[in-house]
Amino acid sequence: MSDDDVFDARGRVAGLSPAELVAVIDAAEESLAEAPLAALSEDGLLDLLESREQARRKGVGVDAAVFVEISDRGACRRAGYSTVHQLLTQGLRIGEGESRRRRVVAASIGRFTAMTGERLDSKFPVTAAAVADGAIGETHVWVIEEVMDKIPTSVDPEARVKAEAMLADAARRLNPAGLTMVGNRILAHLDPDGTLADDKDRQRQAKFRLSAQDRQLMSAVQARMTPQLRAEFEVVFVQWAAPGMNNPNDPDSPHGAADQPGLDPAVLAAAAERDTRLLGRRQHDALLALLAWANAQFSFAKPDSLRNQIVVTVTDEDLARHAGIAWTTTGTRIPVSDLVTIAADAVPYLAVFSKATGQPLYLGRAHRLASRAQRLAVFARDRGCTAPGCTRPFTQCEMHHMPDWQDGGPTDADHLGGACGTHNRWNGKQPGTWESTVLTDGPDKGRVGWRPAGRAGPWIINPLFHPDKLRTGPDTPAEDRSPPPTVNHRLGDTTDSGAPTDSGVDIRLARHLAA
Repeated sequence: MSDDDVFDARGRVAGLSPAELVAVIDAAEESLAEAPLAALSEDGLLDLLESREQARRKGVGVDAAVFVEISDRGACRRAGYSTVHQLLTQGLRIGEGESRRRRVVAASIGRFTAMTGERLDSKFPVTAAAVADGAIGETHVWVIEEVMDKIPTSVDPEARVKAEAMLADAARRLNPAGLTMVGNRILAHLDPDGTLADDKDRQRQAKFRLSAQDRQLMSAVQARMTPQLRAEFEVVFVQWAAPGMNNPNDPDSPHGAADQPGLDPAVLAAAAERDTRLLGRRQHDALLALLAWANAQFSFAKPDSLRNQIVVTVTDEDLARHAGIAWTTTGTRIPVSDLVTIAADAVPYLAVFSKATGQPLYLGRAHRLASRAQRLAVFARDRGCTAPGCTRPFTQCEMHHMPDWQDGGPTDADHLGGACGTHNRWNGKQPGTWESTVLTDGPDKGRVGWRPAGRAGPWIINPLFHPDKLRTGPDTPAEDRSPPPTVNHRLGDTTDSGAPTDSGVDIRLARHLAA
């Protein structure tokens, strides 16, 4: 076979399907990995590096085209996922951030299909052309999209087109940091006084997001607040973050707002003199006090729901030694020492839940909706959504019947599992859906397993809410893999039972710990 049979006039591989082209690329990568790079000169290495980067950047355009095609045709459902994002994060195990970047890049340079069937132009055509040339990468595209999103909607459309062209041209010569500087200058030129931004622009940019907990269990906040929310924050901070107020390190510190009726000014003044906290810490403690107060007001608004109450699961060993980590229904990990402190401030004692309390965990077919006791039992086992790779905490979960209620599934604790709304609707028997069951044997006995409907592969569990299970070695006997006994503690509930529970923790011990 001659080169004319393989390459076209532009030097591209011809006559192969997309799958065959990917196979060629894969074979070339394997060959390149074994190539004698040491034989190259320094100039040869630099040329190779530049060529590799150019090829990688061209691949960004190909990835965007594949994303668009899968999205337009809904092909992700064939693999059992309802969105392309789920396909990337769960099916291909790509990180959440990387998946979002790919989605933004595809939306910026991809050519989607209109409802009429015609292929639309790229949102940023000049940027798409630069990617196709291998001149810019996905980080450049991310910066361009971010700058364009900040341009006020009232700016003339021709000015927006010109701004995109200027950014794409600058991206060919600058790294993303330099491109960001150019973008800021363009924004300053288009709206020097900030007067063109209207309420629609502010609402579009508003966000308040908690980042994941770090190794110290601390969380950062990413926020961009509207003027209204900032004003509300400032009112709260003036009263609740005043010096001396809501100081967790001072047992005599007043709680609540500084202007509350009945507060002795002398007591507040004395607390303020003892207060050594900086402004940031005072505002943190003010929010903590305000949220604790708000949760206390509404904790019994829906007694059958766990979404408006602080509920945790913790092992009896950790509770007894005031150490270790507990999990809440919202997915937060808190030190057991903090758990006991919260309980002591909220109620006289912790209520211990288990089978020994006598609460009805088995309702059969009499009721479709799970009781609060059943939700507590399921939370103790699942801690969050049981679907593979899902990070939704238990407060965002529904009670998932296995088998489905319409198929005769009973409302019993050992036939229920936590599943967020999306994954609760996943369950089915048709292609593109998933089936689920509570496993009855093996090292994951008692856990909820999922697999695509109609496939005979192994059941897949979600390990994200049970990181302790990831440390179990494959050779560990099954009897040693069972989880330690757990108990549910719902702050604000009580029980008159003083009998020891199956977990070895009784109500008297809980009273002692919270005293």
